[in-house]
Amino acid sequence: MPYRFTARVATTEIDPDGYFAEAALAESEHGSGFILMFMAGEEEPDDQDIALGMDTHCLVTADQGTAYGCVREAVVEGNILRISLDPEALESLRLDEAEIEAVLEAPPEDVTRLREVLAQVLAYGRADAVPTRLAV
Repeated sequence: MPYRFTARVATTEIDPDGYFAEAALAESEHGSGFILMFMAGEEEPDDQDIALGMDTHCLVTADQGTAYGCVREAVVEGNILRISLDPEALESLRLDEAEIEAVLEAPPEDVTRLREVLAQVLAYGRADAVPTRLAV
């Protein structure tokens, strides 16, 4: 059964210097509760990024669990964002479930921007780490 939470906050950030893009969801404005932060570089990965496996998107959870290239699917249907994760990343992410459903209750303009930036973030990097299904 998927882990389900209500995302009352949807934020995005694109670094003005062009180094990174971020799309994040949180249960509360104060960052408490469940969170998902999706990040990627804005520039092409360099040799060090490739050697470290950091040449793709990154997901960070509330307990600072972190994994690269772990999102297998990301689909928005109505006001639900469904995320499917690589089960091998669960320990690194400090999660128990590979399926997450976020009920999007953030302001509509924030959700629209989140969807745009999330698509950009998840499409970043090496082809074998791009989600097999991406409909955000």
